[in-house]
Amino acid sequence: MTTARATTTMVALCFLLSYVFSALTVDPHPPTLAASAAPPPTASSSSVVIDDIIRVLADINTTAARIRTDAEATARASTDFGTNVTVDAARRPAAVFYPSCAADIAALLRASSASATPFPVSARGRGHSTRGQATAPGGVVIDMASLAVAAGRHHRLAVSVDGRYIDAGGEQLWVDVLHAALAHGLTPRSWTDYLHLTVGGTLSNAGISGQAFRHGPQISNVLELDVVTGTGDMVTCSKHKDADLFDAVLGGLGQFGIITRARIPLAPAPARARWVRLLYTAAADLTADQERLIDDGGALAGLMDYVEGSVLTDFQGQGLIGSWRSQPPSSFYSTADAARIAALAKEAAGVLYCLEGALYYGGASDTTAADVDKGVEVLVQELRYARGFAFVQDVSYVQFLDRVSAGERKLRGEGLWDVPHPWLNLFLPRSSILDFAAGVFHGVLLRGGGGGGPVLVYPMNRGKWDSATSAVLPLPEDDEDDDEVFYTVGILRSAVADGDMRRMEEQNAEVARFCEAAGIPCTQYLAYYTTQAEWAARHFGTRRWDTFLRRKRKYDPMAILSRGQRIFSYPLAGLMI
Repeated sequence: MTTARATTTMVALCFLLSYVFSALTVDPHPPTLAASAAPPPTASSSSVVIDDIIRVLADINTTAARIRTDAEATARASTDFGTNVTVDAARRPAAVFYPSCAADIAALLRASSASATPFPVSARGRGHSTRGQATAPGGVVIDMASLAVAAGRHHRLAVSVDGRYIDAGGEQLWVDVLHAALAHGLTPRSWTDYLHLTVGGTLSNAGISGQAFRHGPQISNVLELDVVTGTGDMVTCSKHKDADLFDAVLGGLGQFGIITRARIPLAPAPARARWVRLLYTAAADLTADQERLIDDGGALAGLMDYVEGSVLTDFQGQGLIGSWRSQPPSSFYSTADAARIAALAKEAAGVLYCLEGALYYGGASDTTAADVDKGVEVLVQELRYARGFAFVQDVSYVQFLDRVSAGERKLRGEGLWDVPHPWLNLFLPRSSILDFAAGVFHGVLLRGGGGGGPVLVYPMNRGKWDSATSAVLPLPEDDEDDDEVFYTVGILRSAVADGDMRRMEEQNAEVARFCEAAGIPCTQYLAYYTTQAEWAARHFGTRRWDTFLRRKRKYDPMAILSRGQRIFSYPLAGLMI
């Protein structure tokens, strides 16, 4: 295609898409999912124009992107894992876009930019957000999975053995990244606890789990990105090229660009995991041991490759003992163990803590089974858990990393997976964790009946996070030690019974009130606020907000991307705090 012809077809594309979407009622104010808006046009009224758009896209890229405006497609693109935000037909996206390549996405975003009223565009991976963040009311949702369908599922996963990295499409699942790397004896170093999330999705937030104390979050383990910005520019960026965009997109909540490829560094892969669970009766003992394990210079440094923890407040057949986190291959407890744990919980006034860790060995790693045996022996001698309540099992590295999928299959079989998930995720300074435990774990959750899902608590090292990215951590304390360590708390519950949703949401609000009254400076992870002012003041703070706003003006000046987050609206306006 000649340059002149390409320019002509791009102009035609912009005009056609502008024609379609300028007829929609697109709210120029921050989108409120409960608000009303004109319904999207019917398929019959726009099918001719949509056919023209597809032909233009096919002419540009030699493959055809697809657009659907039917109720089935738009309804599916309006729901997510939370299912706790109701999007009526009037607030659904007008269309779902199925790109065949990154250039299709760029063309769509350029078309929105050229429109008299730029329509919102959101990228949807596998729909695992919990508060409607990936919605695009009155606009277009991009079905990212179609990139893999068009190219072939594994064609967008390429391992460089010599370079020790893998190039993964933004739509790829981390579990597929794992298996592609393991085929060469390699593995990424940082994970999330659930591997059936997309690369672009977790990198747009942070991507955390029990490896983050050593390797940092997933956003600290990226070499290069391909990004389509809000202006429709296709940019390859890294710390050495277009570094500001690279830093903006990582942890950027989808506000600056859509990740279409990420280059992830790899390391020699172990084959096995020695999986350890230790029960505690006091939060102070748990957190002290966790901090010893993540201290790079401490006596226990390097013993564990994975360190997390959880809070157990329900012992009526639920809690850790019977939850989805304890299903095969991770069934730690016998019936006799369950009875002993229930008795221990009663002695501890209804709240227990669990330190969960893993030691990797075998395979391409330089750690042997004998090394791990010695390490576990040191742990059970040195740590301050309740004696007699140490549980250890040996599983494959893959079984450990993909452990949540066994619970998922069980819950899906019982119809309990696709239920509302009123999750609350927080980052807390180290100095506040024991006050938080007393007020929330022994107070709010215990009084209100915890249940319904895991409650996680574990520390991370601030120095493993890149402060140039868009991710927001709790403000460092004046004390030098507090400046390094902070905690994450994930209250990850499922609303199964009637009334659970309201009760859990009320508890989340009570947790927020407690933190405010106690002066605990917490930061939300997977944050959700309803106004720009709340985002600016409560989440970012003045310095971080100024940077975030500057980047928005540079990379998405028409505020096209991710309006479902409710951070920005069109026309883009500044906000002083």
